[in-house]
Amino acid sequence: MIELKNVSFSYTQGKKTIDDVNLVISDSSWVSIIGHNGSGKSTLAKLLVGLLIPNNGEIKVNDIIVSETNLVQLRKCIGIVFQNPDNQFVGVTVKNDIAFGLENLNTPYEEMLDKIDIYSKLVSMNEYLDMEPHNLSGGQKQRVALASALAMEQSIVIFDEATSMLDPKGSNEIIDLIRVLNKEKKITVITITHDLEFAKNSDYIYVLKKGKIILEGIPEDVYSKKNELLSSNLILPYINDLYEDIKDNSKIKEEVKEIICQLSLIK
Repeated sequence: MIELKNVSFSYTQGKKTIDDVNLVISDSSWVSIIGHNGSGKSTLAKLLVGLLIPNNGEIKVNDIIVSETNLVQLRKCIGIVFQNPDNQFVGVTVKNDIAFGLENLNTPYEEMLDKIDIYSKLVSMNEYLDMEPHNLSGGQKQRVALASALAMEQSIVIFDEATSMLDPKGSNEIIDLIRVLNKEKKITVITITHDLEFAKNSDYIYVLKKGKIILEGIPEDVYSKKNELLSSNLILPYINDLYEDIKDNSKIKEEVKEIICQLSLIK
């Protein structure tokens, strides 16, 4: 479980990038944190993994308080896949890259090979182990970055705008993989995104605006707050937008009823 209590963070004195945030993320859930550029969502992700330490408040990850003294413990249970996987690659080959974190944990060689095999297969990259990461497609790079995180066997994985640089095919592949990790492997998934179409796959949503949580709930409830989302420069998925327009327009509702009645008379 992840719990934030009155968490605030500022890069400089004055303006708060994260402002008195409270939230809870349950084990094995898929939670999306959404917001437009500058809302603070990527900063929040960095706070969760200990890349930044809050100025005020407390963050607990699996009962570990996020602090400079607890980073080793923290990294054993939570990992992050960034928007641009090229920024995460440190190995000459895919195999080297997956092995990097395991080597830092002094994982025995045979055990390390077993984990590379298991997690490269899980993300369907086992046939690319000897390739150089920069020769892979965007979707394949994200899969390697994910395998590197999963090999650490962390129970929580954060995806920070993990599909924003991918084409629709690559995005769908990553979404399908996230679903498998969450539903079948019971890994807690946190997706950081401004894409409400992507976020509708999650169990629960928090909406950030100027460092504050302004909405939260299951996707259906959050997407019913069209005006609040628009004020945050967030665009509803087309179907949800259409539904909200019909719901609030009596004329359209009557026209739809009439069409349904006419269709019911057709034999």
